[in-house]
Amino acid sequence: MRKSSLGQNFLFDKSILRSIVGVAGLSPEDTVVEIGPGPGTLTRLLAEGVKRVIAVEVDERLFERLKHDLIGYRNVEPVLGDALKFPYEEIGKFKVVSNIPYYITTPLLFRLLEAKKNVKTMTLTIQKEVAERIVAGPGGRAYGVLSIMVQYQAHPELKFVIPKEAFRPVPKVDSAVVHIDILEEPSVTVKNEKVFARVIKTAFAQRRKTLSNSLKGFGKDIGEKLLRCGIDPRRRPETLSIGEFGCLSDALEKIHEDRI
Repeated sequence: MRKSSLGQNFLFDKSILRSIVGVAGLSPEDTVVEIGPGPGTLTRLLAEGVKRVIAVEVDERLFERLKHDLIGYRNVEPVLGDALKFPYEEIGKFKVVSNIPYYITTPLLFRLLEAKKNVKTMTLTIQKEVAERIVAGPGGRAYGVLSIMVQYQAHPELKFVIPKEAFRPVPKVDSAVVHIDILEEPSVTVKNEKVFARVIKTAFAQRRKTLSNSLKGFGKDIGEKLLRCGIDPRRRPETLSIGEFGCLSDALEKIHEDRI
């Protein structure tokens, strides 16, 4: 039985599921983490082509059913637990293929990026709007903190859209499959990643304001530092590239953390 509080909307269409597996680019030697396997429809397809599937399920009833139904799959390891607390750093190199519950998409994505030394790729079925934010470039309304923080560490691509009618029960919005390749090195070099992240979050907290206004808490000379990076202080945060945010964070790097 589905628990609405867990954001459970299950995808049963095997043609769509096979397309997801195809996008993931799996090999027989791969370890795959699936988050929220539910009834195990995708789990079975994954198990047919990889060495190991770790299926992390938070719903105890679904977990017990999964253990029973997949008992014949020796390469599937059902795990009862919270995906946000799972020790990804302890399982070696792996790929993620999953239909992510909407309500944990952003925190889970950041949790997986924390374990990026172990993560090779992520193929995620998520809310279409969130997928569009992840892949967005400068200049549009979708571009923001999530876009920059993912693209700083990875290369994301929106592969295809799944209409909401393909899920049971039917959610209110369409979904999309996004494939994320973790970069060996960040897309830009910054002196301090914490400063970089805080500059971005501060700027977008007041995205309708000019940068000179939204970042004035960084000091009276913020306009000078913006100009030093070739950035007009009258610009708004959604117009800046990741590289420009990198330059700006380096210019502000010497400010004491308490002031950020």
